[in-house]
Amino acid sequence: MNIDELIKLTKNYINGADNKPSLEIDSYWAQGRTVYGGITAALVYTAIKEKVSSDRVLRSFTCNFVGPLIPGQPFDIEVEVLRQGRNATHTVAKAMQDGKVCLLMQACFGVARQSKVRVDNNDMHNLSVPIKAKQLSQTSKTAPKFLQHFDLVTQQGDVPFSASDKSEIQGWMKFSKAPAKLTDAHIIALIDAWPPAVLQMVHEPAPVSTMSWNIEFIYPHHAFSATDWLAYKVHTRQAADGYAHTEANIWDAQGQLIAISRQTVMVFD
Repeated sequence: MNIDELIKLTKNYINGADNKPSLEIDSYWAQGRTVYGGITAALVYTAIKEKVSSDRVLRSFTCNFVGPLIPGQPFDIEVEVLRQGRNATHTVAKAMQDGKVCLLMQACFGVARQSKVRVDNNDMHNLSVPIKAKQLSQTSKTAPKFLQHFDLVTQQGDVPFSASDKSEIQGWMKFSKAPAKLTDAHIIALIDAWPPAVLQMVHEPAPVSTMSWNIEFIYPHHAFSATDWLAYKVHTRQAADGYAHTEANIWDAQGQLIAISRQTVMVFD
């Protein structure tokens, strides 16, 4: 199934439209023994969004990848609205499989308001737009299955497990097959497609796992197309003792910053 089909199933599931007792993600979204974390987060967010009024947009979300979500096996999503105030809505949700928590998410939504406070973003990139698409999976024999859904073009950084001295990646990303519309859920799934920035520093294939992930969303004053490339730049703030802390900026095709992503990663080298 592609992401649009999974999002539709999740909406029907959370609203009880299909009378299905659980959800399931096939092995085409596998990342090792688990489901690709980006698609799990995107679907849990989709379930949350169905419980939030349409005038509120996602301002930030944080998720912890607690345990593996096994592909091809049923799982459930539980959503709780903690508070819906005049301006903001706070929510939590869990992806559950076999009675165990696999992912825990907190998402905060807010309405747009008139404000005299304005600080424009000055973080820019100098990446050149790709001439043609290129899947990262085409350049790596160890690439996980889920990468077939994405086109990633690296313009700075090295391939995973290449013993590189670099801890930064810069490049472009989009879906291999453009979705009907690029929503926040799609952007969540896109951002996590990149390998952790420190994976290129590892000498040989070794497990790397994201513990926690935070994204803050910024909304440009224009619409962007689902076929557009999004620019991505991540750098490692610090790494030691088997843990790495990374921070990334994401820009749309017009060069507007649309998201700031931070991850805590475990490295088992």
